[in-house]
Amino acid sequence: MKRKIIHIQETLCNGCGLCAAACHEGAIGMINGKARLLREDYCDGLGDCLPACPTGAISFEEREAMPYDHSAVQAAKQAAQPCGCPGARAAVITKPSSVPTGIGVPSRLSQWPVQLRLAPVKAPYFSGAQLLIAADCAAYAFGDFHARFLQGKIALIGCPKLDEDPAEKLAAVLTQNDIAGVTVVRMEVPCCQGLERAVRQGLGASGKHLPLRTAVLSTDGRILKGPLASHS
Repeated sequence: MKRKIIHIQETLCNGCGLCAAACHEGAIGMINGKARLLREDYCDGLGDCLPACPTGAISFEEREAMPYDHSAVQAAKQAAQPCGCPGARAAVITKPSSVPTGIGVPSRLSQWPVQLRLAPVKAPYFSGAQLLIAADCAAYAFGDFHARFLQGKIALIGCPKLDEDPAEKLAAVLTQNDIAGVTVVRMEVPCCQGLERAVRQGLGASGKHLPLRTAVLSTDGRILKGPLASHS
């Protein structure tokens, strides 16, 4: 059938991946550093990816293409959700009273899972918790991450470029649990601003007014802002 569908101009694509993150249907993916239309039948032709592209590499065209298959898109999304995998089961991590010899610096992580997309919407450990929402890269960039940011908090980590609609998941967690406060730790890179933006959107959608603090880290491991700078 002939219909409206996106076209990606490879020479203009800078490989940022923002279009893939904006495509809620999963039609776009990154291959060899370039955005690609992976499935014609996943593209609904609405163009959520267009405004996300900073170089103008994406446009609409009308051509012969497979019809949009909503059922296939939903089935793919369902398959991507956590199911019976042990790694996705919520658990509290109990710390020993002393660190065994040879272990080194103790972990401050107190719950599992930590990935935002795998975390349950509601769990006992969220009750009264100080929530730490951190960029995936933060713990690798900042050597003292556990002691400085993680201790005494429940952690959720994610990436605004790779996680689908983090604001929606955060809004659900904030709405359904008695969270006491939120701290965001993100990187200085421009795309990571999306993590803080998602947290603010999630807070707004939840209707709650919670203390929100942020820290911004440089890629070479310095604290550029915060770590506990309050936001109004």
